[in-house]
Amino acid sequence: MALNHIDLATKDMEATRHFYEDILGFKLVRADLVKIGEIGQMKHYFFDCGDGQLVGFMSGEEIMGYPDFEPDINKAQGLGRGIYHFAFDAKSEQELEAIKKNLEYHDVRVHGIHDHEGWSKSIYFSDPNGLWLEYCFLTREFTEEDAIPAVRFSVDGRGKPQSKKVLDPLVKENS
Repeated sequence: MALNHIDLATKDMEATRHFYEDILGFKLVRADLVKIGEIGQMKHYFFDCGDGQLVGFMSGEEIMGYPDFEPDINKAQGLGRGIYHFAFDAKSEQELEAIKKNLEYHDVRVHGIHDHEGWSKSIYFSDPNGLWLEYCFLTREFTEEDAIPAVRFSVDGRGKPQSKKVLDPLVKENS
């Protein structure tokens, strides 16, 4: 099984379309206009983000009285920017580096390349809606040990890693 699609909200469909289609290179595969009585129409667009998996956006910007809302999920919930995020797949470290260069070429601020304790490497950035996005490359296969809950690193109050040391969950700290 795979993820079919996620569906998100946007306040500006044209800016969203430009970002996902022209910068990320996701093909627009479905564009629905949904007439809402006499008050306007919603836009519902789907972009193929790889392997037939889709990211969709819905916009009510052309509907009279449509509520103002915060499209940045983390900001709307009062959370730090990385809590809700969406990660797209990079097939290699070289592809990850090429994606980073392309984003920077388009004046998108990119954070990383971050090494996640040896199992993946990622870059992070925001879309025009403030949604926190990631491209991630898995550097190795997961092992059975990966599924055992363990403190593998810690962060300071600003979210910066303090130690990359992997701690064995079966060994007591003072042994």
